[in-house]
Amino acid sequence: MKFMKLGTRPDTFFTSESVRSVSTEVATDLQILVDGCVYHLHKFPLLSKCMLLQALCADSGGGASSGGDVVELPGFPGGAEAFEACAKFCYGITITVSARNLVPLRCAAAHLGMSEAADRGNLAAKLDAFLASCLLRRWKDALAVLHSTRHHAPLCEDLALTSRCVDAVAALIVNPDTAPPAMSSASPWWAHDAAELGVDLFWRIMVAVKSTGAVHDKAVGDALRAYARRWLPSNVAAADQPFADDGGGDVKRVAARHRLLLEKIVSLLPAERDAVSCGFVLKLLKAANILGASAASRAELTRRAAWQLEEASVADLLVPSMSCVADTLYDVDAVAAILDEFALRHAAAAPAPAFPGAMAMSGSPDEDEDDSPTARSGGGHHRRSRSAESVSFDGARRSVSAAPVSQGALARVGKLVDAFLVEVAKDPNMPLDKLLAIAEAVPDSARPEHDGLYKVVDTYLKVHPEMSKSARKRLCRVLNCRKLSEKACAHAAQNELLPLRVVVQVLFFDHARAAALASVRAGGDAVSAAAAAELPLPGNIRALLLSKTASGSSEDDEAADRAAVDEQRLRALAAGASPGDDWSVEGLRRAASKIATLRMKLAEEEEDDDDRDAGEFARKAGLARSASLRFRAFCAIPAGKPKRVLSKLWPLGRSGVSH
Repeated sequence: MKFMKLGTRPDTFFTSESVRSVSTEVATDLQILVDGCVYHLHKFPLLSKCMLLQALCADSGGGASSGGDVVELPGFPGGAEAFEACAKFCYGITITVSARNLVPLRCAAAHLGMSEAADRGNLAAKLDAFLASCLLRRWKDALAVLHSTRHHAPLCEDLALTSRCVDAVAALIVNPDTAPPAMSSASPWWAHDAAELGVDLFWRIMVAVKSTGAVHDKAVGDALRAYARRWLPSNVAAADQPFADDGGGDVKRVAARHRLLLEKIVSLLPAERDAVSCGFVLKLLKAANILGASAASRAELTRRAAWQLEEASVADLLVPSMSCVADTLYDVDAVAAILDEFALRHAAAAPAPAFPGAMAMSGSPDEDEDDSPTARSGGGHHRRSRSAESVSFDGARRSVSAAPVSQGALARVGKLVDAFLVEVAKDPNMPLDKLLAIAEAVPDSARPEHDGLYKVVDTYLKVHPEMSKSARKRLCRVLNCRKLSEKACAHAAQNELLPLRVVVQVLFFDHARAAALASVRAGGDAVSAAAAAELPLPGNIRALLLSKTASGSSEDDEAADRAAVDEQRLRALAAGASPGDDWSVEGLRRAASKIATLRMKLAEEEEDDDDRDAGEFARKAGLARSASLRFRAFCAIPAGKPKRVLSKLWPLGRSGVSH
């Protein structure tokens, strides 16, 4: 650290009975009271260099109280120590100036009027010259001077000390010759030192650095991360203790200071996409949620998180809920907003998106859509919300420079959301509507398989055993049984929490896949998995399901008993029972009419079940389905080879019923 010595005479100041005086043969004729300390000094050396003392001695009413030869200087910048150094300079006594005491000395000299107008070569001019020629050219010294300006902020602003230091520090940052030879840290070499500054000074430095354009956005982002790590860890550690008291007892003041710090960091986020990680952005969003940051800051963080959502982890998305209304553990509304922004990003890159946007949290599914399990699981036709209908318009209105979302990124987002939903589903207070809104906000192409989504359904059913039958059906509609793996199908077939119809679908597609593989291994005609999915169930499964159509006029309790027995037999079959008949074309023709009858019966049962909940669904959707629409939906064959399937099944089934 550089220093400067002024004056040549030895120090002759001494203390006697709480009075500071100077040892000299001439009697003192001036008493000055500074910060509770009385100085016995001489008028001649002080008045010749201090214009303030000249005015006070000439006119006792000049702004400071005086009595005779006693002058009081209240609120003196730098206190008694700075005044004594100025007095020693006036006597020619040696004083040492460094980055640690230059700011209080410069403020004291300005307050006393020790300028060139009072005397040539006065203290203020010497301090300014030392600051410009030496201290502001060295990183450590310039930073130390800037750091000390916070104690005298108003006066330093008036003297332009702060702005000079900020410009000097920013110039040293962008100067490549200033950097040390070896940089082992991931953060820029200057980030650790700059992180010790207050938020206002740090913000001014970063603004000056960004305005030059000489520092890469990644370096700016790393510096922001280092600064947030220095000041924000306690804010995001726990939701019940968002910030700590600094000893003053004013928690609101501490929270306001931390909130200002967060909003300053958000305002400095670089425009480049990879300048900061998605995890860092989501941590800032957590802190903003806890501290109650401005809506503009939260919106910006939401946009940034959606911009690079595929880089996030499940822990990053678990934003604590701070709402006094909802009892949920996590803020799923924040995640829904991120997914909505993600949909807009994808829409901006692809003008004709084929996926739904995030559904409104308070909305309900469109009840005029086909809600049969077959259509839901096999057709890939998903419900759309009002926000989805405006995706194209909103996406075009967004930034035209939005980067396209690759298929790999979409798949990562799908896995991320499913893993997040598994954690959210463990919350007993999580509403079904919100869970479904998050699940359906992800594009179909982001889920090449539905194993993760099945785990969500299974977890939610276990945590919410009191769910009604209609609610269980709504939850299971998000599943596409065709996209379940063998392991997931085996688990689902024996899952007693799932509706029986879902178990039937799982068994159907699982056996179709097994038949296709067996046909390929046998060396016969190449049968694709999609074609195998069009084949009917084996004979014993058909007989088991057709038993539901027998004795249609029996009593309700007997029908319930048969349904329970059927379900047990079906699950026993899933546990390893032999499928029975071969999957031949002749078997298809024999069973066509019976399958049509089964479908009709199950459609009627579905209608009866939904009629009991008609009041609830009418309030939510305001629409009712007709029996014919339900029949067509249930009999719909999943998209694969529709013409081929209809030519085999539909005419035969219709003729079988007519006979």
